[in-house]
Amino acid sequence: MLKATNITRNYNGLHVLKGVDIFVNKGEIVSIVGSSGAGKSTLLHILGSLDKANSGEIWINDQRIDTLKEKELAKFRNQHIGFVFQFHHLLPEFTALENVCIPGWIAGTNKNDLEARALDLLKILGLQDRASHKPLELSGGEQQRVAVARALINNPDIVFADEPTGNLDSKHAQELHELFLHLQKTMGQTFLIVTHNEALAKMSDRVIHMKDGYIVEPQ
Repeated sequence: MLKATNITRNYNGLHVLKGVDIFVNKGEIVSIVGSSGAGKSTLLHILGSLDKANSGEIWINDQRIDTLKEKELAKFRNQHIGFVFQFHHLLPEFTALENVCIPGWIAGTNKNDLEARALDLLKILGLQDRASHKPLELSGGEQQRVAVARALINNPDIVFADEPTGNLDSKHAQELHELFLHLQKTMGQTFLIVTHNEALAKMSDRVIHMKDGYIVEPQ
């Protein structure tokens, strides 16, 4: 599903990534762990096409993405990649349903088909009764589940999650862990997750350890 080789990234002379190789199989949940400053989030953002590497190759489903031009890359990202961040980044003026639909609107999906899929996802995530609520009317856990539905709306090949439980209490964090497992089992969804949460890492199929810009202990 995902393969990257020799990924390097420098910022103002600081070598953040020093030649990283990584792969993720279809249907896997893989977690990247390590101390702050290890390069985890930088790597995730590069693999998800939100940042550029200084060198290396990135392939998603046999498509090399690091050489795509900006318009092509934006289209590929919208159609094939989902994102979940520590902060949900929902638009406060839109309902839960509308927030979920946003990537589909960008893709030009038929409105009726899009809303039907969004409602199906909200139902899967236990939010069918919250579709018309705006973010401020939802709990933190509900907001993050809306963000997960938004990440899934375009049937992405892979979802990149950057500290997805970092802003949740232990109860809602556990619910999100179980949700990822459910989506893997029922939808075959692939996840690459950066996390400090040991419980989330342990439920993954593999855990990759990073230190000082290197992968030091893939498992």
